[in-house]
Amino acid sequence: QVQLEESGGALVQAGGSLRLSCVASGRIFSINVMGWYRQAPGKQRELVANITSGGSTNYADSVKGRFTISRDNAKNTVYLQMNSLKAEDTAVYYCNAQIWPTAWSFYDYWGQGTQVTVSS
Repeated sequence: QVQLEESGGALVQAGGSLRLSCVASGRIFSINVMGWYRQAPGKQRELVANITSGGSTNYADSVKGRFTISRDNAKNTVYLQMNSLKAEDTAVYYCNAQIWPTAWSFYDYWGQGTQVTVSS
């Protein structure tokens, strides 16, 4: 009974900004890594950025310097601030989290995705 819900996707012009949010809810003991993936039509899903519970971050080379991932552990929420958006950023963005429903094991959970479209 864990769910991830993304929000914030929209249609924006190149050079614009968006802030994506993902909230984890349900039976949660703790959350390890949270991250964002994206998938464009005809392309494979790729990692955009992730962040550990301690705040260590990792970014795809294509978004370094433009995107910033952050999280609020108290709210079980991860954010993706996207600046200087490019047409190639157009994709469905999916939230991912490694979550312990209990203290004994963890699982990967995925959100339903939110569409980001960048027009040129």
